[in-house]
Amino acid sequence: MKTMADILDANVMDCPACGHNDWVARGQVKDFSVSGEWFELQECKFCGLKATHPQPAASEIGRYYASQDYISHSDTRTGLINVLFHKARNYMMRRKLDWVNQSSGLSSGRILDVGAGTGHFARYMMDHGWSVLAMEPDDKAREIASLKLGIEILPLESLSDQLPDSFDVITLWHVLEHVHDLTGYLKHFNSILKPDGVLMIAVPNHTSVDAKAYGDKWAAYDVPRHLWHFSPQSMNLLLEQHHFRLHQKITMPLDGFYVSMLSEKYKGNQFFGSAAAFISGARSFLAGKKEVDQGSSIIYVSRKK
Repeated sequence: MKTMADILDANVMDCPACGHNDWVARGQVKDFSVSGEWFELQECKFCGLKATHPQPAASEIGRYYASQDYISHSDTRTGLINVLFHKARNYMMRRKLDWVNQSSGLSSGRILDVGAGTGHFARYMMDHGWSVLAMEPDDKAREIASLKLGIEILPLESLSDQLPDSFDVITLWHVLEHVHDLTGYLKHFNSILKPDGVLMIAVPNHTSVDAKAYGDKWAAYDVPRHLWHFSPQSMNLLLEQHHFRLHQKITMPLDGFYVSMLSEKYKGNQFFGSAAAFISGARSFLAGKKEVDQGSSIIYVSRKK
């Protein structure tokens, strides 16, 4: 299947979620984090999946991650936003453990964490009885995990070495939006997951309250590192197409606050940014509590058909 890295005209690419090829331009978004470059958003008319255009090839995208501010890779604690990120991460470790245990019906087992970053979730799960295999493409992040947490994280190429029916749980915490080959990854996950296993995918929701409020300044677009931008409808169709059955959706409670803080920064709101971000985050949190499809980020819990 063609990707946007291979073609100039997005309208001839089949949507990886629904298979249609009717795309419409939805404006441009700036890479505020690293390059300052502008990218176009293309949206599938049928399912609402958005795609960054053009998508840097896998061999070229590394330079867009080359920043000390990219927290999941650098583990930096410089600046208020990064400090708050780490505090929120510690809270979310406990929540993720609960979600994994409840969704799988297990308190221990074998878990694959794809896109493990600097390994904090993997370490936490190990400390709470799980056997964890963690993978991460970034060399620096793997080195930090080894030095600070004493755990080995494998390069992403090791994914192809995993045997069928190997894992009770597979987790991707804000990873799928970075993946070039959605079809290839989901097919492989279906193969290596046990028959009664659980796939848990957390991604930003471009139909959320905060996404609508911030428009092209919505930080969770994070182009071009985020190649894809999911809606609940497009995620459901993507999972169905790859023989997964959606079991549950869970809103991630703190994402709206973090995304709003960055979005206010991108708006240039220096004086009232923190207050505005708190109000926006609270609005997103309450909307997600009322209706999960309105949340800033959503965890999709699915099982093999």
